Amino acid sequence: MSSPPTAEEPVVTVADPEAASSGAPARPRRLHPVLEWLIVLVVAVGVSLFIRAYAFQTYYIPSGSMEPTLHIGDRIIVSKLSVEFGTIHIGDVVVFRAPPAVKVQCGDAVPDLVKRVIGLPGDHLTSRGNTIYVNGRRLTQWWTHNPVLGRPIGSVTVPANHYFMLGDNEANSCDSRYWGTVPRSDIVGKAIVRIWPLSRVGFL
Repeated sequence: MSSPPTAEEPVVTVADPEAASSGAPARPRRLHPVLEWLIVLVVAVGVSLFIRAYAFQTYYIPSGSMEPTLHIGDRIIVSKLSVEFGTIHIGDVVVFRAPPAVKVQCGDAVPDLVKRVIGLPGDHLTSRGNTIYVNGRRLTQWWTHNPVLGRPIGSVTVPANHYFMLGDNEANSCDSRYWGTVPRSDIVGKAIVRIWPLSRVGFL
């Protein structure tokens, strides 16, 4: 008959009979491989949805209104964080929810648009010929664009928390000249890089 363990004799709970007989430490039981892959898949989908909702998203360009900067079929990555936590500047290319007037003025039933910002809150915009003026000064368009303006801007003062948008293909773009300015709350993010086609990959 064995005697009870003393203070110097630790009690061992046997989880693996083979490990106990061999003196090796007990091995924890692994999850079933199918369950492991299911967990990995759920985590990956969750991370992907989080990134898409709050950080970055890809967009397809369906029209030529931003040529020569963006062509039909191009794919871009849009940074949502740059708008959520950053500042919008003149010259930024942004994606935003299409104003309701787009369908009436342009005949396009699209959820989102991509244009370039040329007017900030409080700015006064006008044009003469193919020249755009912001607050009485000629707008320096350092980006590539079609220099023929087409429809004039008129005389517009951008409301608070709104932005004036213009397509780089100025003569063939349905933009703020047609349907007005865009509230900041409707701006999804800044287009930061073109990822397709491979021959035109680059920052915007």
